[in-house]
Amino acid sequence: MHGGAGEPAGPDTFIAHLAMDRTAIYFAITTVRNEERNFPLTVESVVNQALHPAGWIIVDDGSTDRTGAVADAAANAHPWVQVVHRKDRGFRQPGTGVVEAFYDGLRCIGDGMWDFLAKIDGDLSFAPDYFERCFEHFERDSHLGIGGGLICRRQAGVLVAESPGDPAFHVRGATKIYRRACWEQIGGLIKAPGWDTVDELKANMLGWNTGTFRDLKIHQLKDTGSADGQWRNWVKNGLANYITGYHPLFMALKCLKRSGQKPYLVGAAGLWWGFCRGYVKGVSRVEDPALIRYVRRQQLNKLIGKPSLW
Repeated sequence: MHGGAGEPAGPDTFIAHLAMDRTAIYFAITTVRNEERNFPLTVESVVNQALHPAGWIIVDDGSTDRTGAVADAAANAHPWVQVVHRKDRGFRQPGTGVVEAFYDGLRCIGDGMWDFLAKIDGDLSFAPDYFERCFEHFERDSHLGIGGGLICRRQAGVLVAESPGDPAFHVRGATKIYRRACWEQIGGLIKAPGWDTVDELKANMLGWNTGTFRDLKIHQLKDTGSADGQWRNWVKNGLANYITGYHPLFMALKCLKRSGQKPYLVGAAGLWWGFCRGYVKGVSRVEDPALIRYVRRQQLNKLIGKPSLW
């Protein structure tokens, strides 16, 4: 771990500094692996924010390129930035690895005072007023528990939504902001694929609102799933749906609908295989029977035309 002056600094030292010079009401955590090309733009976006985080913890998840050096340079330049270096496990671990790395960062905050916790991926670029405008959304809706900007890709020089068909309650895992009371009630994140759906479904079950701020566009500098390959990404998403407790009928119809969208048939096949693989391998579902009942009830409501999250 490194503090702003490049000297080793533990959580107590870091929090003590923040107690004297607290710049915001939120902490940000970024887990990043082998992003030396894109991560400098994320660093630039964070340090240029009109409303800085009280602390930004960067977790270098075993990078083998210069990502760690980019993170250390940010910590050397800014006292509110801290870096945690994890050992290289030798492979990417979507879902589980990301959450484990996130919790390594969260431990650095300890019992620090915060009202919001932001998870930011290391391949994003966003405007200097991004967080300031996000918190305006939270201020307008006291029941808003999880929110975040609209993940976009650049197309013909214009930012367009990467997944325009996402349900209204969904916030992409690359950019989630949690209100503290909501975070504590949902019990944090599960360490498995589907963590970024389980959190918001549980929040809604408990009476919170969740959603994407479609007026706040974020440029994702590489396509989602490109690091693992599109097929593996679709399979991972199907497995995530299984872990979350999706109803088989709802999942079958979801795959049928997906088969008519690019990539034709391939995306649907990957989703269905990942979902069925959960049954075949006996993968553990989220350990919350009430949540699974809630998810399936919402999905069946959608299928029969009743009000639903979907």
